[in-house]
Amino acid sequence: TCRRLALKDAREGDVKAQALEPPGDFTGRTDSVSGWMSGGDVRAVRGCVIAPVASLTSGNGHRDRDLRKSMETDRFPRMWFALAQTVPAAPLPDSQQVALIGDFTIHGVTRRDTLASVIMRAGDSLRVRSDFPLNVKDYQVGGLSKMLGLLKMDEHIVVHVDLTFVPAAAADSGSVICPEVPEQ
Repeated sequence: TCRRLALKDAREGDVKAQALEPPGDFTGRTDSVSGWMSGGDVRAVRGCVIAPVASLTSGNGHRDRDLRKSMETDRFPRMWFALAQTVPAAPLPDSQQVALIGDFTIHGVTRRDTLASVIMRAGDSLRVRSDFPLNVKDYQVGGLSKMLGLLKMDEHIVVHVDLTFVPAAAADSGSVICPEVPEQ
C-alpha cells in the first residue's frame, strides 16, 4: 500500500553542511526543513526535502552573511533533493541500508546524485540518515575566497542529514512542492 509521510518537526532532526575554512572548520545548520515521502515497498518510495538557503546558520553572523551572498539567496532562495529511486542494499538488524537516487537543486543547478543512506523504522515513522560529500563548485557557487585570497573556503563539503518522517496527518508539512523527477 502507498502511504504518505511528512517531515516531522525538523528541530528534532537536522541538515548540516560541514566546510573547511582556514583558520578552522565550520558547520552551517538548518532546522527549517520540510518534505514528504510516499510509497509502499522501499523500491517504490519517492519524496522531496526542501529548505530555504538563508536558513543555514553557522553561529557567526559575518560568515552567515557571506554564505547568503555566495549562495545568492535573493535569486536562489531554496535548495532541495527530489527522490527519484530507492535501491535497497544490506539489511541491518534494526534498519535498512539504501541508495537514494535523486536530483539536488542548489544555486539554480540541478544534478543527479546517489546518497548512501540508512533508514530506520520506529512504529509509523521513518528516520533517514545520510552523510555525503558535495562540491559546491558543481553547483556554480562562487565567492569562496575573501580578503584577496587570504581566506578561502574549500569547495568540498560534507553534508549530514538526519530527518524523521511521520504519517502526514501527524506532521504539519505545509504545502511542500518539489519538481517531478523522472526515474533513472
